[in-house]
Amino acid sequence: MNRAVLRAAGQNEVMQLNLTNAQPDVPTIAPADVPADAVILDVREDDEWNAGHIEGAVHVPLTSVANRMSYEPGELLTDEPIVVTCKGGGRASRAAAWLNANGFDAVVLDGGMLGWQDAGRAMISESGQSPEIV
Repeated sequence: MNRAVLRAAGQNEVMQLNLTNAQPDVPTIAPADVPADAVILDVREDDEWNAGHIEGAVHVPLTSVANRMSYEPGELLTDEPIVVTCKGGGRASRAAAWLNANGFDAVVLDGGMLGWQDAGRAMISESGQSPEIV
């Protein structure tokens, strides 16, 4: 969904992401099932991202998701579901619930980055050191 569609739907104001309430069930995807060309949204904080993340993922901290997707979705606009991740899945579930409720198609990476690491999937770090999940 692009900005024009958001405005056409009468949603031009900044949308708020519910950061505290329990979220409805959102679809998940196993780390092994994530295709190499998937659009991945990492909603962790800067220090977590810097320590280790999925190469090619887009970093938008949870508190910035609603604004980013409302006004500058850029590379996150896709015809395929956006795979949303955080450390373990809680923040990703909240972000995916908001995305799905606002016209985007999103799934949660099952187990988050911990699940990704446990599945032996590749990660990189911003420091050039061995990536880790913090």
